[in-house]
This record gives sequence, structure tokens and C-alpha cells, in this order.
Amino acid sequence: MLEVIALDAEDARAAQAGGADRLELVTDMAADGLTPSPGTFAAVRAAVDLPLRVMLRAGQGFAAGDQEALDALCARAAALRAEGADAFVLGFLDDSGRPDLAALATLTEALDGCPWTFHRAVDRAADRDGLRRQVAGITGLDTFLTAGSARGVDDGWEVLCREAARTRTGEPGYGARLMAGGGLRLEHVPGLRDAGVTAFHIGGAARPGGWDSPVTADAVAVWRTLLDS
Repeated sequence: MLEVIALDAEDARAAQAGGADRLELVTDMAADGLTPSPGTFAAVRAAVDLPLRVMLRAGQGFAAGDQEALDALCARAAALRAEGADAFVLGFLDDSGRPDLAALATLTEALDGCPWTFHRAVDRAADRDGLRRQVAGITGLDTFLTAGSARGVDDGWEVLCREAARTRTGEPGYGARLMAGGGLRLEHVPGLRDAGVTAFHIGGAARPGGWDSPVTADAVAVWRTLLDS
């Protein structure tokens, strides 16, 4: 599976034309991706028929914030669901680097069973194996997006390979799909596929001109061709 980050309808159309299987919809990549507006979601939903997952993150870092901030994020999730959003991306850590289970429970309750991805907060966890086991039973969780390291796939290569093996055997805490992303390059793909990784996530790699330029169908098609080979 190939998932591509989209910021708007133009990105979404290019990603679909290039062969993406799914979109991750965000805004403000200068902050590593925040929650888009319901209007942006509606425009993207009208532009393409690809499955898409919407980021639920209100600020830099991976803390949920205080109760007021969490309530605001739940309200945003409700507004997005009212527009038709049915899959999401989220993940919160507490001050000790452990999963913020209370915040996750509150927000996933608002999602009412929608599938969701635990994003790269897992790469900053104090104990990633412990996190996986703690969140495994939360309703809707079906994917972990990870580079294996906060520094990216180059540094997280061995972790990704180990976790792919654990996912393949269905080890407790590893039932969700492993999706590799974060500094992912084309040359990483063959080895990760050999290790058992079946999903790949790209952002800047879909934008030859950098984050200030749009996704191009040609850039996405290069990844599609490789994954289909």
C-alpha cells in the first residue's frame, strides 16, 4: 500500500493520478502536520475517491494538552465526521514518553469506532514495545506509522525489520499493520519489503520541489511502479 500526504485537493488529485492507494490529510507541515479544516476535508473528498485519513493533532509535539485543548480536538473530530471523514491519524504521549491512555480513550470515543493510525509519536516513546502493548486494544487502531526512530528510516532500519517480523507472526501488541514512513527513500523499499513491510508512507518524496510545491503525479508514479514491480 502507498499512502501519500496531501495538503489540499490539488495534492489529492495528483496523488490519485500517480497511483496512491490512500491519502493522509494534514495542514501546516512546518509543524509536522496538524488537523485540517472541515472545509479542506470536504474539498479533498469531492476531488478524489481514494480512502483518506485525517490528522488529529492541534500543535507541535505529541502531548494532547489540557482538557480544554482535548475538548477542542474532539469537537474538530466531530465536525470532520459530520463532513464524512471516517478514518483518522493520531497519537499522544505523556510527559514521561508513555502513551497518554486517557487522551487516547477520550478522542477515540469521539471517533465512535472509526479506524485510525497511531502516528510517529511511537518513534519518540520511552518504551515503544510497551506502548504497542498498551494501546493494542483501543477500538479502531489498525496501523502504526513509524520510521523505527525519531531520526528517520536510516536510523530505524533494524527496528522496522524486527517489528515487521513480529507483526508477521501476530505477536501481542503487533496485530496492527506496520507502515514505514519518515525519511523514506526509494532505495529503502526492496529491503523493507523483503523484511515483510507491506505499507509505505511518503510526504516530501511526492514533491520534487519541496514542501512549498505540490505533489506531482509523476513523483508518486515512480513509487507506484517500484511497489508493483
